[in-house]
Amino acid sequence: MTATLPATTRPHVIADLRSDTVTTPTPEMREAMAQAPVGDDVYGEDPTVNALQAEVARLTGHEAGLFMPSGTMTNQVAIALHTRRGEEVICAEGAHIYEWELGMMATFSGVVPRFVPAPLGVPDPEAVRLAVRRSVHQSPTGLISLENTHNKAGGTVIPLDVLAAIRHVADDEGLPLHLDGARVFNAAAALDVPVSEITRQFDTVSVCLSKGLGAPVGSVLVGSAAAMRQAHRYRKMMGGGMRQAGVLAAAALIALRDGPARLKEDHRRARILAEALAEAGFDVDLAAVQTNMVYVTLPDAAAQVARWAALGVLASALGPDSVRFVLHHQISDEALEEALGVLTA
Repeated sequence: MTATLPATTRPHVIADLRSDTVTTPTPEMREAMAQAPVGDDVYGEDPTVNALQAEVARLTGHEAGLFMPSGTMTNQVAIALHTRRGEEVICAEGAHIYEWELGMMATFSGVVPRFVPAPLGVPDPEAVRLAVRRSVHQSPTGLISLENTHNKAGGTVIPLDVLAAIRHVADDEGLPLHLDGARVFNAAAALDVPVSEITRQFDTVSVCLSKGLGAPVGSVLVGSAAAMRQAHRYRKMMGGGMRQAGVLAAAALIALRDGPARLKEDHRRARILAEALAEAGFDVDLAAVQTNMVYVTLPDAAAQVARWAALGVLASALGPDSVRFVLHHQISDEALEEALGVLTA
């Protein structure tokens, strides 16, 4: 006898603004996934994965890339590549590698963060320099890591001159520089520069394909060919060997081809949303709305998010008084207008 599933009470979703990770594969992506030539990627034999890795490396100005299931894995593999146990990683306050990666820098690599202030997600190069530790009485610095765009600050962008200055600090101090570039294509769109203008400053870069670009799964770590050979071992240790992963890489190649051109539209819609919410009386820091994210400060965020969800608009409560909205390519102008009718009612 077949059990009857209870009817869902969830309303029709007008707009899912929880994250840009909620997008679903386009018909073209699904077709590419079905037709993708594949092989065993753990042996380096998947031609579609190899093509994706080479393309991300080319676009970012690096020698080689390595495809992994998630940005958490690419970031943590990079930390393992650059550090030794007992060292510190300099990173901005609110950095994803600390806030949202479940203590993995300590668990896997045996390192700890040293935070520097980062108003609007932008650390001061001199603060980075002063955070470097050399004393025998302290944990030595092993790595400087930046995040662009900076998620917790609201999707904010680090200016090119600041990146260059921090690169100079890293060179002076003999330290590697890693970029958590989960949304680095958003940063490039906001700065109106090729993504390589940002990524060439770094020894390694984590590029997420399943956020603003719209792929269903995956991130690529780029760096030198030698570093990626070592990264392959760390990926295997973390359980990231995906075998015939070309079915995923095929969709990611389309996201990489088509996604960057759409990002400015996401940014435009985020600005529309932010200004409408501010006009309706919500506490929005408009200076932080630089890409595809909008943060609102309000009391009892979880309860407010639940009320909006009951009316078909989904957002994320990221704290007791913080709500995040994220625009993506599957939110149209019409959907945004309808969502605003709910949010500002």
